[in-house]
Amino acid sequence: MSAALRLARPDDLDRLMSLVGAFHTETGIEQDSDQRRDALLPLLEGLPHGCIYLIGPGRAPLGYIILTFGWSVEFGGMDGFVDEIYIRPAVRGRGIATEVLLDLPKALAGAGLTALHLEVDRTDEATQKLYLRTGFKARERYMLMSRKL
Repeated sequence: MSAALRLARPDDLDRLMSLVGAFHTETGIEQDSDQRRDALLPLLEGLPHGCIYLIGPGRAPLGYIILTFGWSVEFGGMDGFVDEIYIRPAVRGRGIATEVLLDLPKALAGAGLTALHLEVDRTDEATQKLYLRTGFKARERYMLMSRKL
């Protein structure tokens, strides 16, 4: 299966609202639709700090991946963070996420990114295996910590 990626645009907002809402419901992320819209729209309008790719057919995407960008002295330049990746439950297990996580980093490296990071639930062994299979490694000395502002 070829997981075609297309950079999402402002006219994709309604499709994304539905997909992101489904992901947030599945994972227990509490966010109302106004907050979700306010977080997605700047990325769709070209905010340089991140982007969203739709996975699969444009009219009926199979999922999405949201990337945010930063700068890392440790990694020697611009780095990225997989903020969210979601594949519709009906098409999971077909290698779509694997393909995205193998191919997209190659394209990002070609665009100058030096590292790509993500986080995973410590109890979700299946997703951890997916990430390990696609080249991500746990940083045993480090853990992600957050402070909501």
